Amino acid sequence: QVQLVESGGGLVQAGGSLRLSCAASGRTFIGYVMGWFRRGPGKEREFVAGISWTYGSTDYADSVKGQFTISRDNAKNTVYLQMNSLKPEDTAVYYCAAGRPSSARSPALYDYWGQGTQVTVSS
Repeated sequence: QVQLVESGGGLVQAGGSLRLSCAASGRTFIGYVMGWFRRGPGKEREFVAGISWTYGSTDYADSVKGQFTISRDNAKNTVYLQMNSLKPEDTAVYYCAAGRPSSARSPALYDYWGQGTQVTVSS
């Protein structure tokens, strides 16, 4: 079955960096969009970034544009989220998702989700 396994979360000081990984398995993801979402304390789940597995085109939430970078390694079936200049407000559980959404920003349109990885940014 399809599995998405996130890793790379942790505790970091404000201004630091982390790279999240999402290892995907169980099917071919050609034609899929891979997305990163997050849910902060007391907040709704929100879109962070998305990438076309086939074409590599990307989309970012305005709040992380220029700060986060999404990428994929087709050979390793892995999607990454490089997070720089982290702020306390980036504290959240980060989720990887895969699907064929008409909009990469709509979580309801994704078919598969990982279990999440905690990112905590201290001030």
